[in-house]
Amino acid sequence: MASKAKKAVTATIKLVINAGQAKPAPPVGPALGQAGLNIMSFCKDFNAKTADKKPDIPVPVVITAYSDKTFTYVMKTPPVTYFIKQAANIKSGSQRPGHAVAAEISVRNIYDIAQQKQQDAPDMSLESICRSVAGTCKSMGVRVVSQ
Repeated sequence: MASKAKKAVTATIKLVINAGQAKPAPPVGPALGQAGLNIMSFCKDFNAKTADKKPDIPVPVVITAYSDKTFTYVMKTPPVTYFIKQAANIKSGSQRPGHAVAAEISVRNIYDIAQQKQQDAPDMSLESICRSVAGTCKSMGVRVVSQ
């Protein structure tokens, strides 16, 4: 039984791209071009995989570049701030977090966000993810209510 040789990883690139909107323009083009990867191949594949999502959803992507100029990528769930803004129905957080409240969000919403984010970190407990989401709410000036 011959074992398959592992490819050498030359770069790990982290980007946040809106669903279905990957273009060779910045930030995608320069990031992939520096690693010598096929930019159009990534853009077409990413856009095809995210075609069913709403165009304004930010999708974090981790691209692993190999020495033979091939790549793999993993799409993650949108950032917590996106989910909080959706649940609170706001465009942005407070300009003065801790002083001015931008909106309110229920504990149930935090639990739902934590369940979605657990896909990215399956080894973390749901309770710790909920605490992290609540901390993000606090830094955005969004008050957590028990309703």
